[in-house]
Amino acid sequence: MNRMFYKKLLCLVLPIAFQQFMLSLVGASDAVMLGMISQDALSAVSLAGQVMFVFNLFLVAFTAGMSMLCAQYWGKGDLKALENILAFVLRTSLAVSFVFFMAVLLVPQYLMRFFTPDSRLIADGATYLQVSAVSYLMCGISQIYLCMMKNTGHAVKSTLISSVAVVLNIILNAGFIFGLWGLPSMGIAGAALATVIARMVECFWAVMDSGKAKRVRLKLRFLVHADRDLERTYWKYSLPILGNELAWGCGFTMYSVVMGHLGSDAVAANSIANIAKNLLVCFCIGVGNGGSILVGNELGAGRFAQAKEYGGRLCRLAVISGVASGALLLLLSPVILRFSGLNSQAGEYLKWMFVMCSYYLVGKSINVTTIGGIFSAGGDTRFGLICDTITLWCVTVPLGFIAAFVLKWPVLAVYFVLNLDEVVKLPVVYRHYKEYAWVNNLTQAHGIKVRCCDAA
Repeated sequence: MNRMFYKKLLCLVLPIAFQQFMLSLVGASDAVMLGMISQDALSAVSLAGQVMFVFNLFLVAFTAGMSMLCAQYWGKGDLKALENILAFVLRTSLAVSFVFFMAVLLVPQYLMRFFTPDSRLIADGATYLQVSAVSYLMCGISQIYLCMMKNTGHAVKSTLISSVAVVLNIILNAGFIFGLWGLPSMGIAGAALATVIARMVECFWAVMDSGKAKRVRLKLRFLVHADRDLERTYWKYSLPILGNELAWGCGFTMYSVVMGHLGSDAVAANSIANIAKNLLVCFCIGVGNGGSILVGNELGAGRFAQAKEYGGRLCRLAVISGVASGALLLLLSPVILRFSGLNSQAGEYLKWMFVMCSYYLVGKSINVTTIGGIFSAGGDTRFGLICDTITLWCVTVPLGFIAAFVLKWPVLAVYFVLNLDEVVKLPVVYRHYKEYAWVNNLTQAHGIKVRCCDAA
């Protein structure tokens, strides 16, 4: 039984983690290549990337809600419900994508002023946003299709599509930033153009693949005539996820606002630290997402005891993954510092930021597995919204602003405060896990929850 569990988990975790790792490599390649141009170029694109970060919060919420239902309906074998879900989630994603597309195209300077008062960073960041505008539309389509593929037995193909797009992005980054292979040398604008082309390839490939046999296809009639009961069920559990993502993500964006007002050295060091965290947390995210699918399959099939057993194994694996990720970051930090291209002050900041990131990764691993994975698998989505809202907006964000702008603490002391959020909520998360409010079957009568005690 243990061997079967870990075999199924690895078949999900490895493709998802690799896909997440490849996506994070784009940010790493931008940092390395733009850092070779100037530290200001690196800082500007890092701050401009916060707009895409906020956009991704919506996509994460849409796909998390989608995964929650798809995993259970796939376990139940209901193809029609899956086609319905694909249609109305894609419709919603396109609407949000268009709003972001228009914003970054028409008012990029205003968006950049939110993150920094530095006129050089604003001008460079606005250039990046305008050129990359179309990528928001492409991303809004491709991520929904790729999510459906992961939840219906095609995780490896989903990873392949995403990874090829990432490799293409990195190659085009080098070409357009530095003018290699006869391509024009465009600097920051080149990094944005590379992203657009890669996203277009990813989107086209994902849509074409959906037309193959044994795929969940988009049925146009469901775009207009969706199953309203199913759609209400989706929003019932997805809106708390969206609220959770926005509460956490916007709070995390406030961290960039704080660091952005502490000088370009702090911004550059924070950019590299975030990229390193994103690369090393990929396996932990894979455990959370893969575990959510496994637990959701068992809940949808009515096997509650098995789902609880899977949840316990996932929690233990999350602790191990977090500790290993934090230790690996400390091990790699001298190498990263050597090749970061930062000046001496920014390098000193980064050295101590890595130490603080190591404990952050342990808390992140546990929370992404429980809140984002296990709880969401059973429709227990309100807890994450409440937990993250209180943690960020009542604790770390106010303390960060006070430390930076009232008490005028040093950069590293402010950074320490801003990295407490994943740790302070661990006791509450553990207690909530043991209450087993997440053990629910959501496929009964389109979302009338059947809990383990009800089915007994």
